[in-house]
Amino acid sequence: MKKKEPAGTISLQIPAHQANPSPPVGPAFGQRGLNIMDFCKKFNDICKEMKYEPGDIIPVVITYYPDKSFTVVTKLSPVPNLIKKKLGLKSASKTPGTAVAGKITRSMITEIAKMKMKDMNVTKLSSAESMVAGTCVSMGIEVIEG
Repeated sequence: MKKKEPAGTISLQIPAHQANPSPPVGPAFGQRGLNIMDFCKKFNDICKEMKYEPGDIIPVVITYYPDKSFTVVTKLSPVPNLIKKKLGLKSASKTPGTAVAGKITRSMITEIAKMKMKDMNVTKLSSAESMVAGTCVSMGIEVIEG
């Protein structure tokens, strides 16, 4: 049997357990003639399986084929969301560099880096930690030892 060649991919960020035909899902699927409700059901089932908390932002990559079938690959929540969740923040600093939104320890950064490493395109944990620490600084979160 010949392997199917993909017609394209769609990358979206959707809150866990909340996929529905409204934007961003509806327009992305509608213009390509894909079944929106099949995706919504499949995505929400994946969220239940993976035990994501409702409302967590989940990046998803959908590969679709000429016969209108598709595959769904979910990734871990973006680093800023993981940092805010870990620190219990509603939002980052409005003025990073002057106002501090919170403090994060090196051990918390290591924990986030280990979780997110497979999605980060790095091979060393130290590189992933550096990227997470950089995100913290750009969010106005002070990195402390500990």
